[in-house]
Amino acid sequence: MTSTFAPELGIGASDPQQSSTLISRAVRGEHVARRPLWVMRQAGRILPEYRALKEKHSFLELSRNAELAAEVTLLPFRHFDFDAAITFADIMSPLPALGVDLDFAPGPIIAEPIRSRAQVERLADPDALDVDQIAPEVYLCQKLVRSELPKHRALLGFGGAPLTLAAYLVEGRGVRDFPQLRAFMRAEPEAFSLLMDKLTRLVARYLIEQHRSGAEAVQVFDSWAGLLELKSWRALVRPHLLRLLETLGEAGVPRILFLHSAPQLVEEFAMLPCEVLAVDWRTDLGQLRERHPNLVMQGNLDPAIMLAPTDIVRQHVRALLASLPAQGHILNLGHGVLPNTPLESLHALLDEVHKEQQA
Repeated sequence: MTSTFAPELGIGASDPQQSSTLISRAVRGEHVARRPLWVMRQAGRILPEYRALKEKHSFLELSRNAELAAEVTLLPFRHFDFDAAITFADIMSPLPALGVDLDFAPGPIIAEPIRSRAQVERLADPDALDVDQIAPEVYLCQKLVRSELPKHRALLGFGGAPLTLAAYLVEGRGVRDFPQLRAFMRAEPEAFSLLMDKLTRLVARYLIEQHRSGAEAVQVFDSWAGLLELKSWRALVRPHLLRLLETLGEAGVPRILFLHSAPQLVEEFAMLPCEVLAVDWRTDLGQLRERHPNLVMQGNLDPAIMLAPTDIVRQHVRALLASLPAQGHILNLGHGVLPNTPLESLHALLDEVHKEQQA
């Protein structure tokens, strides 16, 4: 079946050297026997083996030790037949390379939040760093995982979008609506732009190296894009996000762009250069596909549905499957799997998706 997806985005290409995993074919917009499935935060949280590891190791120890991180990345496959592994790391992982003092308690904690241009200028120049100074444990983890992962399963990398990283750096921790960030970007627009520029160049190098280390595609998480109204986002944020995506595209890195809690930006994000657009459960994915028929979609089952009885889970999965064609769709939740999700719910999700191949 000939792909109908947009060639200008590099989708539907027929390079024989390209990966033939189900997810890679879906990313390229090619015909698939069934749509692929993976789940955000599948490595950890709900798994008993992960909870056992957390009794012995802190999150920092797990994420900064390549062997332990590789073990966690592979844990889901003891229980589930997912189509991809997602690297176990944190979106903050590359920031220590800039000289940022970072801890987790349990979320990210910045020892000295960025509140001035002088602080931004003191951050290291990403282009002056050797790439092995930027979270080298992540690349080693990916090489270890790729050596163990069956060839039919994809390995995905990820990183934070510049705004999402800036939110934590300026605020110092995750708080509701990030008021210090919103004040800083308006009071110190030049300093904010310089910060975004450094983060853009850092994340670009980080994600390109992840691709070289075995990640077939990378997901850019813009978890806090919705903090701004459209006009401010276009002026202050879009140029940097666009440059990141263009840099990844020029390097041949397949891009999944994830937008969370920002309905005012969905159409803007749909026009950015990426192979796959992932949105949270607040967006009707079928309607979005109708408006953008040439863009591969990812998502977007509400994670809370997974807490319901399995017959309800199956009902909602079937409805999502029916809302858009299998070609050009990667099934996922609309955000990370909730910690108290029953394993039976994920088995029901997988079963409904795998039925598609048998139909």
